[in-house]
Amino acid sequence: MNSPNECITELTTIKQWVQAFPVMKQLRTDITEHTYLNLLNEMRKEGYRLFAFSINEQIVSLAGFCIRTNFYNKRHVYIYDLITDSSHRSRGYGENLLIYIHQWSLENGAEIVALESGVQRTEAHRFYEEKFDYDKWCFSFRRIL
Repeated sequence: MNSPNECITELTTIKQWVQAFPVMKQLRTDITEHTYLNLLNEMRKEGYRLFAFSINEQIVSLAGFCIRTNFYNKRHVYIYDLITDSSHRSRGYGENLLIYIHQWSLENGAEIVALESGVQRTEAHRFYEEKFDYDKWCFSFRRIL
């Protein structure tokens, strides 16, 4: 972070979640505010945490993640959501938020950070691979029932 007007905070109140919705909507285009709030409430019960990078109290970037444990990543942080407002991209805000998540992960006993990214998001893939040395190591599949 570069100035005292910039901060990263965990969003824990409904008021903060509503304030974050316009940015989240840019990533999760198919959800309404009502659905977002309902799902966020359920996800928090499962350990989901939502953090914002703000400038002068305006949210410009969001990251939502959980600590998870499995056989292949052991104890790790899984990032479900990472988005920077379209009018604030390429200014390092997402980078600062991801660096924060890496540090938070280490402080909380996780040595791996994992995420998925839609196949169409080639710019995001370049960001993860070139700026942060993330590996493409598997394919993710799903079936809608």
